[in-house]
Amino acid sequence: MRSLLIFALILPLVFAGCATKGYVAEQIAASEAKTTADMSALSEKTDANATDISSLQALAQQISDKADEAINKAKGYENYQIIWQGEINFDFDQYLITATAEAILNEAGEKMEENPGSILMVAGHTDRTGTSKYNHLLGQYRADAAKRYLASRFGISLYRMFTISYGEDKPVAMPDEQNASSRNRRVSVTIWGEL
Repeated sequence: MRSLLIFALILPLVFAGCATKGYVAEQIAASEAKTTADMSALSEKTDANATDISSLQALAQQISDKADEAINKAKGYENYQIIWQGEINFDFDQYLITATAEAILNEAGEKMEENPGSILMVAGHTDRTGTSKYNHLLGQYRADAAKRYLASRFGISLYRMFTISYGEDKPVAMPDEQNASSRNRRVSVTIWGEL
């Protein structure tokens, strides 16, 4: 009887031990599956990052090559000085090139032809009438009109001409001066080159 009692007590422990081994085996298998999936995802991310790094390295090399090219093209410009300046005026709220403006721009075009390495800056200005935003836009239209004229009349390459609009920000005449508004409606043209 006593051995039957011991057997009855040990039997559940044996089955419990088997159940625990099965549970542990299941947990290990699930953990291994998760680890394998995580490693696979990590490997895919690593491959994608390597591809991105290669693309970025190629782009960096292209940018470096372009910067070297720009520096080589810019060499010598540090010796440039103003070799010609002119100014054209516009009617109120207009950006059309007048006959008077054409004569001045023709001088600029001829100077550019005489100095093939020269560059030109065209700055558009306005009077104070209107909003600041509109005046900057109008100043740009005026500068672009002068640039277009020089490009079409003289065939000057666009990379030799730079435009900017100051709008009403850089007046040559103050509001209390005579004809201030008409004097401020202008484009100033500056040619830079080696003397």
